[in-house]
Amino acid sequence: MSNRKYLEVLTPQNSQLIFIDHQPQMAFGVQSIDRQVLKNNVVGLAKAAKAFGIPTTITTVETEAFSGHTYPELLAVFPEQRILERSSMNSWDDQNVRDSLAANAAQGRKKIIVSGLWTEVCNTTFALSAMHDSDYEIYMVADASGGTSLDAHNYAMDRMVQAGAVPMTWQQVLLEWQRDWARRETYDAVIDIVREHSGGYGMGVDYAYTMVHKAPERVQHGERIGPNPAK
Repeated sequence: MSNRKYLEVLTPQNSQLIFIDHQPQMAFGVQSIDRQVLKNNVVGLAKAAKAFGIPTTITTVETEAFSGHTYPELLAVFPEQRILERSSMNSWDDQNVRDSLAANAAQGRKKIIVSGLWTEVCNTTFALSAMHDSDYEIYMVADASGGTSLDAHNYAMDRMVQAGAVPMTWQQVLLEWQRDWARRETYDAVIDIVREHSGGYGMGVDYAYTMVHKAPERVQHGERIGPNPAK
Protein backbone atom coordinates (compact mmCIF):
# COMPACT_ATOMS: atom_id res chain seq x y z
CA MET A 1 0.00 0.00 0.00
CA SER A 2 1.25 3.50 -0.83
CA ASN A 3 2.47 5.67 2.01
CA ARG A 4 -0.15 8.40 1.87
CA LYS A 5 2.17 11.20 2.95
CA TYR A 6 4.02 10.79 -0.36
CA LEU A 7 0.78 11.22 -2.31
CA GLU A 8 0.76 14.90 -1.37
CA VAL A 9 2.37 16.95 -4.13
CA LEU A 10 5.09 19.45 -3.41
CA THR A 11 3.82 22.95 -2.70
CA PRO A 12 5.59 26.20 -1.80
CA GLN A 13 4.15 25.78 1.69
CA ASN A 14 5.25 22.21 2.50
CA SER A 15 8.78 22.24 1.04
CA GLN A 16 12.27 23.20 2.02
CA LEU A 17 15.51 22.69 0.12
CA ILE A 18 19.07 21.73 0.99
CA PHE A 19 22.13 22.03 -1.25
CA ILE A 20 24.95 19.76 -0.10
CA ASP A 21 28.60 20.25 -1.11
CA HIS A 22 28.24 21.88 -4.50
CA GLN A 23 31.94 22.65 -4.50
CA PRO A 24 34.52 22.31 -7.27
CA GLN A 25 36.62 19.51 -5.81
CA MET A 26 33.48 17.44 -5.36
CA ALA A 27 32.29 18.29 -8.87
CA PHE A 28 35.65 17.24 -10.35
CA GLY A 29 34.86 13.67 -9.32
CA VAL A 30 31.39 13.56 -10.86
CA GLN A 31 31.09 11.14 -13.78
CA SER A 32 27.36 10.35 -13.75
CA ILE A 33 26.25 13.56 -15.46
CA ASP A 34 27.92 16.23 -17.55
CA ARG A 35 29.22 18.75 -15.04
CA GLN A 36 28.00 21.80 -16.94
CA VAL A 37 24.54 20.23 -17.14
CA LEU A 38 24.76 19.52 -13.42
CA LYS A 39 25.56 23.14 -12.62
CA ASN A 40 22.77 24.34 -14.92
CA ASN A 41 20.28 22.11 -13.12
CA VAL A 42 21.47 23.13 -9.66
CA VAL A 43 21.19 26.83 -10.47
CA GLY A 44 17.79 26.31 -12.11
CA LEU A 45 16.59 24.58 -8.95
CA ALA A 46 17.99 27.39 -6.82
CA LYS A 47 16.21 30.02 -8.89
CA ALA A 48 13.00 28.04 -8.58
CA ALA A 49 13.34 28.04 -4.79
CA LYS A 50 13.97 31.77 -4.83
CA ALA A 51 10.94 32.42 -7.01
CA PHE A 52 8.63 30.46 -4.71
CA GLY A 53 10.13 31.61 -1.41
CA ILE A 54 11.32 28.14 -0.42
CA PRO A 55 13.55 28.18 2.68
CA THR A 56 16.95 26.93 1.60
CA THR A 57 19.94 25.50 3.45
CA ILE A 58 23.40 25.54 1.87
CA THR A 59 26.03 23.37 3.51
CA THR A 60 29.65 22.72 2.62
CA VAL A 61 32.44 20.38 3.70
CA GLU A 62 36.11 21.24 4.27
CA THR A 63 35.94 24.34 2.09
CA GLU A 64 39.40 25.71 2.81
CA ALA A 65 41.19 22.39 3.26
CA PHE A 66 39.88 20.39 0.33
CA SER A 67 36.59 21.08 -1.44
CA GLY A 68 36.82 24.73 -2.48
CA HIS A 69 34.13 27.38 -2.57
CA THR A 70 30.51 26.80 -3.55
CA TYR A 71 29.63 27.54 -7.18
CA PRO A 72 29.42 31.33 -7.46
CA GLU A 73 26.37 30.95 -9.71
CA LEU A 74 24.54 29.20 -6.86
CA LEU A 75 25.60 31.73 -4.26
CA ALA A 76 24.53 34.58 -6.55
CA VAL A 77 20.94 33.35 -6.27
CA PHE A 78 21.13 33.63 -2.46
CA PRO A 79 23.61 36.46 -1.81
CA GLU A 80 22.68 36.79 1.88
CA GLN A 81 22.55 33.06 2.61
CA ARG A 82 24.52 31.62 5.52
CA ILE A 83 26.76 28.74 4.48
CA LEU A 84 26.89 25.94 7.04
CA GLU A 85 30.39 24.46 7.10
CA ARG A 86 30.93 20.87 8.26
CA SER A 87 33.67 18.34 8.82
CA SER A 88 31.47 15.24 8.46
CA MET A 89 30.54 13.83 5.05
CA ASN A 90 27.06 13.28 6.50
CA SER A 91 25.27 16.61 6.85
CA TRP A 92 22.94 15.10 9.44
CA ASP A 93 25.92 14.91 11.83
CA ASP A 94 26.10 18.71 12.00
CA GLN A 95 23.88 20.46 14.52
CA ASN A 96 23.70 23.70 12.54
CA VAL A 97 22.25 21.77 9.61
CA ARG A 98 19.75 19.99 11.85
CA ASP A 99 18.71 23.30 13.42
CA SER A 100 18.20 24.93 10.01
CA LEU A 101 16.02 22.06 8.82
CA ALA A 102 14.10 21.93 12.09
CA ALA A 103 13.28 25.64 11.98
CA ASN A 104 11.72 25.18 8.56
CA ALA A 105 9.98 21.95 9.54
CA ALA A 106 8.38 23.78 12.46
CA GLN A 107 6.52 25.81 9.81
CA GLY A 108 5.10 22.61 8.31
CA ARG A 109 7.89 22.12 5.80
CA LYS A 110 8.74 18.47 6.35
CA LYS A 111 9.35 17.68 2.69
CA ILE A 112 13.09 18.17 2.26
CA ILE A 113 14.27 18.48 -1.33
CA VAL A 114 17.93 17.47 -1.68
CA SER A 115 20.54 18.37 -4.28
CA GLY A 116 24.11 17.36 -3.53
CA LEU A 117 27.46 15.77 -4.28
CA TRP A 118 28.19 12.94 -4.21
CA THR A 119 24.99 10.95 -4.54
CA GLU A 120 26.50 7.79 -3.09
CA VAL A 121 28.06 9.44 -0.04
CA CYS A 122 26.83 12.82 1.13
CA ASN A 123 23.31 12.49 -0.27
CA THR A 124 22.76 8.90 0.79
CA THR A 125 24.07 9.20 4.34
CA PHE A 126 22.07 12.38 4.91
CA ALA A 127 18.87 10.91 3.48
CA LEU A 128 19.06 7.65 5.42
CA SER A 129 19.98 9.37 8.69
CA ALA A 130 17.30 12.05 8.39
CA MET A 131 14.60 9.50 7.62
CA HIS A 132 15.80 7.21 10.41
CA ASP A 133 15.95 9.89 13.09
CA SER A 134 13.00 12.12 12.18
CA ASP A 135 9.68 12.27 10.38
CA TYR A 136 11.10 14.28 7.49
CA GLU A 137 10.32 13.21 3.94
CA ILE A 138 13.25 13.19 1.50
CA TYR A 139 12.86 14.15 -2.16
CA MET A 140 16.14 13.46 -3.97
CA VAL A 141 16.73 15.56 -7.09
CA ALA A 142 18.59 13.08 -9.27
CA ASP A 143 19.65 15.43 -12.06
CA ALA A 144 20.84 18.13 -9.65
CA SER A 145 23.10 15.60 -7.92
CA GLY A 146 26.05 13.58 -9.17
CA GLY A 147 28.09 10.50 -8.35
CA THR A 148 31.59 9.32 -9.14
CA SER A 149 30.19 6.95 -11.77
CA LEU A 150 26.81 6.27 -13.31
CA ASP A 151 26.62 3.02 -11.34
CA ALA A 152 27.50 4.82 -8.11
CA HIS A 153 24.75 7.37 -8.70
CA ASN A 154 22.12 4.88 -9.81
CA TYR A 155 22.70 2.33 -7.06
CA ALA A 156 22.70 5.10 -4.47
CA MET A 157 19.39 6.38 -5.85
CA ASP A 158 18.03 2.82 -5.70
CA ARG A 159 19.15 2.45 -2.10
CA MET A 160 17.51 5.70 -1.05
CA VAL A 161 14.28 4.91 -2.90
CA GLN A 162 14.13 1.50 -1.21
CA ALA A 163 14.45 3.30 2.13
CA GLY A 164 11.61 5.70 1.31
CA ALA A 165 13.17 8.67 -0.49
CA VAL A 166 11.35 10.02 -3.54
CA PRO A 167 13.34 10.51 -6.77
CA MET A 168 12.69 13.68 -8.76
CA THR A 169 14.18 15.98 -11.38
CA TRP A 170 14.76 19.68 -10.91
CA GLN A 171 12.22 20.71 -13.54
CA GLN A 172 9.63 18.42 -11.98
CA VAL A 173 10.13 20.28 -8.70
CA LEU A 174 9.75 23.65 -10.44
CA LEU A 175 6.54 22.72 -12.22
CA GLU A 176 5.05 20.96 -9.21
CA TRP A 177 5.49 24.16 -7.22
CA GLN A 178 3.83 26.18 -10.01
CA ARG A 179 1.07 23.59 -10.58
CA ASP A 180 -1.31 25.96 -12.35
CA TRP A 181 -0.37 28.46 -15.07
CA ALA A 182 -3.14 30.71 -13.73
CA ARG A 183 -0.91 31.45 -10.73
CA ARG A 184 0.27 34.71 -12.21
CA GLU A 185 2.36 35.80 -9.22
CA THR A 186 5.04 33.24 -10.15
CA TYR A 187 4.28 32.71 -13.84
CA ASP A 188 6.85 35.14 -15.24
CA ALA A 189 9.61 33.90 -12.93
CA VAL A 190 8.95 30.28 -13.88
CA ILE A 191 8.97 31.11 -17.59
CA ASP A 192 12.27 32.98 -17.18
CA ILE A 193 13.82 29.97 -15.42
CA VAL A 194 12.54 27.64 -18.13
CA ARG A 195 13.95 29.84 -20.88
CA GLU A 196 17.37 29.96 -19.30
CA HIS A 197 17.77 26.47 -17.85
CA SER A 198 15.35 24.04 -19.54
CA GLY A 199 17.13 23.40 -22.83
CA GLY A 200 14.78 22.49 -25.68
CA TYR A 201 11.72 23.29 -23.57
CA GLY A 202 13.05 26.81 -23.01
CA MET A 203 13.86 27.22 -26.70
CA GLY A 204 10.31 26.13 -27.49
CA VAL A 205 8.92 28.77 -25.13
CA ASP A 206 10.98 31.46 -26.86
CA TYR A 207 9.77 30.22 -30.24
CA ALA A 208 6.13 30.20 -29.18
CA TYR A 209 6.34 33.67 -27.66
CA THR A 210 8.06 35.32 -30.62
CA MET A 211 6.80 33.38 -33.63
CA VAL A 212 3.27 32.43 -32.55
CA HIS A 213 2.31 35.20 -30.12
CA LYS A 214 4.53 37.82 -31.81
CA ALA A 215 6.13 38.92 -28.57
CA PRO A 216 9.37 40.90 -28.90
CA GLU A 217 12.65 39.03 -28.64
CA ARG A 218 14.13 38.87 -25.15
CA VAL A 219 17.35 40.62 -26.14
CA GLN A 220 18.20 43.52 -28.37
CA HIS A 221 20.65 42.80 -31.15
CA GLY A 222 22.17 44.28 -34.26
CA GLU A 223 20.28 44.88 -37.46
CA ARG A 224 19.39 41.76 -39.44
CA ILE A 225 20.58 42.18 -43.04
CA GLY A 226 20.30 39.99 -46.11
CA PRO A 227 19.86 37.67 -47.76
CA ASN A 228 22.30 38.89 -50.38
CA PRO A 229 23.14 36.04 -52.76
CA ALA A 230 26.69 36.19 -54.10
CA LYS A 231 27.03 36.43 -57.88
